[in-house]
Amino acid sequence: MADSLPAELDVVVLGTGLQEAIIAAACSRIGKRVLHVDRNNYYGGNWASFSFSGLQSWIEEHRGQVSSNAEGSWKDKILEGEDAIQLDQIDKSIENVEVFCFASTVAEEALVKEGALEKKQSNGAVENGALSRQDEKNQVSEDEKNLKNIKFHDLSLSTKEASTEIIQPEDEPPSEDVLSSNTSDPSLAKEFIADDASSVELKGEDTEDTTEISAHEVKKQTKEITCSHIIKNSRKFNIDITSKFLYSRGSLVDLLIKSNVSRYAEFKNINRILLFQEEKVELVPCSRADVFASKHLTMIEKRMLMKFLTFCLEYEQHPDEYLEFKDSTFSSFLKTKMLTANLQHYILHSIAMISESTSTTEGLQATQHFVQCLGRYGNTPFLFPLYGVGEMPQCFCRMSAVFSGTYCLRHSVQCLVVDKETGRCKAVIDDNGHRITCENFIMNDSYLPENNTKNVHYRYISRAVLITDSTILKSDSEQISILTVPGMGNCQPSVRIIELCPSSMTCPQGTYLVHLTCPSNGTAKEDLEPVVSRLFVQCSENEESDKDECDGEKPKVLWALYFNIRDSSAVDRNLYEGLPSNVYVCSGPSAALGFEQSVEQAEAVFHELCPGEEFCPAAPNPEDIIYDSDGARLENSKFGTPSESETVEGKEKLDTDTIENAGDKMEIASEILSTNKMNREPETSNPDRQTLKNNMNETEMLKDED
Repeated sequence: MADSLPAELDVVVLGTGLQEAIIAAACSRIGKRVLHVDRNNYYGGNWASFSFSGLQSWIEEHRGQVSSNAEGSWKDKILEGEDAIQLDQIDKSIENVEVFCFASTVAEEALVKEGALEKKQSNGAVENGALSRQDEKNQVSEDEKNLKNIKFHDLSLSTKEASTEIIQPEDEPPSEDVLSSNTSDPSLAKEFIADDASSVELKGEDTEDTTEISAHEVKKQTKEITCSHIIKNSRKFNIDITSKFLYSRGSLVDLLIKSNVSRYAEFKNINRILLFQEEKVELVPCSRADVFASKHLTMIEKRMLMKFLTFCLEYEQHPDEYLEFKDSTFSSFLKTKMLTANLQHYILHSIAMISESTSTTEGLQATQHFVQCLGRYGNTPFLFPLYGVGEMPQCFCRMSAVFSGTYCLRHSVQCLVVDKETGRCKAVIDDNGHRITCENFIMNDSYLPENNTKNVHYRYISRAVLITDSTILKSDSEQISILTVPGMGNCQPSVRIIELCPSSMTCPQGTYLVHLTCPSNGTAKEDLEPVVSRLFVQCSENEESDKDECDGEKPKVLWALYFNIRDSSAVDRNLYEGLPSNVYVCSGPSAALGFEQSVEQAEAVFHELCPGEEFCPAAPNPEDIIYDSDGARLENSKFGTPSESETVEGKEKLDTDTIENAGDKMEIASEILSTNKMNREPETSNPDRQTLKNNMNETEMLKDED
């Protein structure tokens, strides 16, 4: 189908990262003809989420086992008076990939039999269709036919059997149907995240002894997860290349609500924020009730903390209290506020979540943003998309496809055709040698050739992904957690840790997914392994000397991945040499926790492309679309560019499950448009999970509670 791509378009977008996806959706929404292609066989680029077997394929590609740029057949397509800019076909934004496996291993033959690399799909275009999570999942439907190719890199562990008896989970065939992002049936969700581990029945006359033995057996069982178990549950993993949270009052949440794209995804409220102090992990109080219920703060500290947070909420109104510290660090400013060392640590690393070198103004802005986001969807300011961060670019790709965007994976652009007289890009030539005329061209910076990036000095982010057998801080229920570990030296940056539980739909029962992120000083392993060693246990079955440590309270690392990812978010466009004026470059993910930089960049590029147009106006609900007798959409069906006289009411329903023991209805405001309201309604089907949904069949207008 790649041979039937349109020959003339308004916008060609290369790469399916978040910024590119948002721009493609915004352009399609106002009626632009958009072609969106990606050289990969998956959506998202460095924003993607992978199953475990899919991640093995990604590791192979980024460890140098790729072919070099092939000579294209584009030179004969260049006409007189034209020039060409050949694009890079190899992604060089990932470096220093290292993989370690600490879980118990089985015979090599069993690994080969049970593992699989994802089979790459043949070229194909998806035109005028809606994309879904199931579409991507179906790409791995033939994993069982490619079981030979799995490789565990740097795996030099013994293959002897464990001496303890392991109760293996039942080997259930993978479901053909992945839980839809619009599914509201709680029974389906429960079935999807059902506990994989078989139960242990213990009989005894003494009830207390039975309880102790049961707890011991359960603990031992959770620690005996093998590589084979991880591979069997490969498709229950959704492992993010980029780890982030959404601020509840952040720009991405506002954009999801405004554009109605929120209907394509579900979100889970972040349950807790943790603090690492004196080699201990503690819970950070967020709400007023949590602050005064905390046992880690004295009564005086509690009042001091509330007073300071109140000041930060409206610090602009009191310039005399902070302007003289404008050029100093936020940590120095905190010392002048008569705060205890304990409170300074709380505010700096668990509320503002910044480094000690951050300026006072930035620190106050971060603290203010944190406090403003509290209480909108829960006790913390954060939301996490179920199935991983990779859902975000896919949601906007779906919106673009709904509004006639054309999509084609494993298809790329070989070169840009530049008019020598005007200096503008007038066409592109794709992999098949087809010439496609376009008005504007948007690409991810990883496609830029070295000739255009000579003056660019990139920063890098150190990343680690761990699969562990238990949580960092024990609790009665599953929790998504965020923890900031301060740097151990003056030159060492703080490390952000995000721990995802099975109910986040990113890992199977009995395991946790841990993401570590920090600015790079060296390789990812050099930057992050010291922190991993402080919080986790890394020992294999052949390391007898560490046996006692492995049986301790710290979570055990079963599998670890380290890599460095390029951060081009601070690169000015003018540093790219020789780019035509109508070619726009989007950066990859930044080191920040939220999505603000990405949304800001996408909106800025859109307004350059389409000055005066509204950025991502609300999409109509399916029941509002009017068709004629032939099935074609009429002009007033709101699928074109909305006129000034039209008013689009974005009606959104927010269904959230209650936190334990919380039964009262909460009403919250969202500033979508001037008339839009949204409400939080409790559901009792699953008290531990909170989900942000946009109901496509029902809409309600509910008022704020102030």
